[in-house]
Amino acid sequence: MTDTLTVAQRRAKVRQLAQDGASNRAIAAELRISKDTVARDLAAPVEKPAQLMAQRAAHTETVMSQLSAAAQAVTEAAPARTITDDETARRWWTELRATAERLMAHADEFATYYPGASETGGAP
Repeated sequence: MTDTLTVAQRRAKVRQLAQDGASNRAIAAELRISKDTVARDLAAPVEKPAQLMAQRAAHTETVMSQLSAAAQAVTEAAPARTITDDETARRWWTELRATAERLMAHADEFATYYPGASETGGAP
């Protein structure tokens, strides 16, 4: 596999392959992991959906805090008022615009899923 899997995704894939009759050696080869990892994944307790949702929410909470801290750091750095060369200025501007666009896409998606929690009520 060329994709990097989370531990939960990998364990689910290991279990699925094992249920399909694949040997530990075949699973290890397909997922490019050791046979010992396959054995540990098969022995690990299965996480319930509620546990997975709680873990995802906790992770997202951490990421949102990091995002706010990063935005505050950019505000304090005031890149538009920092004297620099044209090439660096273009790179900073491009990074700021691209990041803002990605964040707006997430904000719009959030408004779709949680219209009552968004300022615009779901309208772009």
